[in-house]
Amino acid sequence: MRTPIPLTLTAITALAILLLTSCATTRPVHYYTLGPAAATNQSKPDGPIILVGLIATPESLQDARIRYRTGANETGSYEYHRWTERPGAMVRDSLVQALRASGKYQRVLEASSSAIGDYLVRGKLSEFAEVDDPAIQTKIWLRLELIDRKTNRSVWDRPFERAEPASGKNIKDVVGSMDRNLQQVATAAAVEIDRFLSAPR
Repeated sequence: MRTPIPLTLTAITALAILLLTSCATTRPVHYYTLGPAAATNQSKPDGPIILVGLIATPESLQDARIRYRTGANETGSYEYHRWTERPGAMVRDSLVQALRASGKYQRVLEASSSAIGDYLVRGKLSEFAEVDDPAIQTKIWLRLELIDRKTNRSVWDRPFERAEPASGKNIKDVVGSMDRNLQQVATAAAVEIDRFLSAPR
């Protein structure tokens, strides 16, 4: 008859942690969305066709967690507060809506392998976060460029950087601030693109 082997302290600790975590209640994840409802596509029959392509992001913005920055170097993310889409996709959607709402273009489409257009808008989103320094605000840093599809050359590029104060300290105030901020950035980008394309050459 075999003598039972006594449990080690490590095994007992691991078993206790397993029991505690299995009994603990998990916190619900809250999801947030940005942007207005789809605007009416105001088209200009003789206007150019604009394609809105990829908005590249660093690895830190490739998940849906809402991010924050404290000071110059410390960053983090909220585990239980997330966007419904990745920030790059939300920026692209807002650009599409702002360009359509301008009424300056024949069509504004998301770029795809089958989409044909005169110009392609693409960009890089470097910052999309709550910033606590010292007041709570949101910050967006976005660089856009316009590609002439006939020559496949960049004909315009511009950075857009904007901060928007939050009206309070909770996460809903941060989301509201980011919503206002993104709409302002998208509208400003649409105005600048139209100004460039309308200028005589």
